[in-house]
Amino acid sequence: MNAIRFHSPLALAAVLALVLAAPARADDSSSSIAFSDPSKPGTLKIRVPHGAVTVHGADVKAVTVASEVAPVNSPPRKDGMRVLSASASYVLSEKGNVVSLEYGTDGYGGAPADFEVTVPRDTSIVVANSTHGDISCTGVTGDIDIRTLSGDVSLHEVSGGALVETLNGDITVGVKSLAESRPLSFTSMNGKIMIRVPADAKAAIRFRTHRGVIMTNFDDKALVTKTEISRRGPRKDAKAHSSDKSQAAAPAEGASPDTTLASRKEMDDSEGDWHAELRDSIREAADEAAMAAREAAEAVHEGLAEARVEIAGAIPPNSPIPPLPPMTGGKVVSGTLNGGGAEIQASTLNGDIVLKKAE
Repeated sequence: MNAIRFHSPLALAAVLALVLAAPARADDSSSSIAFSDPSKPGTLKIRVPHGAVTVHGADVKAVTVASEVAPVNSPPRKDGMRVLSASASYVLSEKGNVVSLEYGTDGYGGAPADFEVTVPRDTSIVVANSTHGDISCTGVTGDIDIRTLSGDVSLHEVSGGALVETLNGDITVGVKSLAESRPLSFTSMNGKIMIRVPADAKAAIRFRTHRGVIMTNFDDKALVTKTEISRRGPRKDAKAHSSDKSQAAAPAEGASPDTTLASRKEMDDSEGDWHAELRDSIREAADEAAMAAREAAEAVHEGLAEARVEIAGAIPPNSPIPPLPPMTGGKVVSGTLNGGGAEIQASTLNGDIVLKKAE
């Protein structure tokens, strides 16, 4: 008992020290800023080339950022100058109802950093220069524009328009509600696209994949679709086979039964050849489209490589990611959900596309 009494004051002091120290650490790694006109929806622009970003929409008035790195703290120096750049700090600023979160603005001098951001629900989110890191956005009613080279993108309980593009990553979307005037578009070169919408959502869909499958758990009464193999058009020789087949279908006047049977056999053989040619044409068109998409993706990488700054291995952190090239070819499913409404488009080169009812 004496030992317990002897150590109790020390333990109490240690706990008290930890409690007092916690707010100080939180103050060092978080920052808040208000929109200049809180009566109007604002925009959050995120410039974090390397690191994960999580955005939460909440019933708040200001934008709050929490991170393991501290915000820029730039008290005046003795010469009156302020340090504006720091590789281990982030900058949070506001102008014209646009809040900007910037990290790594001097290149990759600092290590990757993760950020957790809380915003008013009606804030629009723009992420235009992410090169590596997962991005998540929850509970936002504003529009979302995310472009990243490598990373998964997750949207949950969103109800605004959305444009999401990732070169290498999965896209997961949970839609709270759809508005016909606010389309949704999701593109991944190498990743799966999962979209969840309410059971009674009204939408017009168009999904495309080259090396994946397109699936849904909506029944065929709610989701009415048609499937096609998109191609650049029939080959000339395939068209010629079609013409030959039409001519073979009409036997010459006065031909004998044996001649007619021979003509029919020839026609059947021609039809088989024509189908084979058509299948080859479709397959070649899909392969050509896939190759074009891969070449375009490589061009994106090359374009970024050419734009590198003098610092070895550094990509200009403020340069926006070029949009992915439009995809052609592949398997295309289009149709209407519950009679049609907001446009939902999804395209992937290597991945599945899934449309599910929200649970």
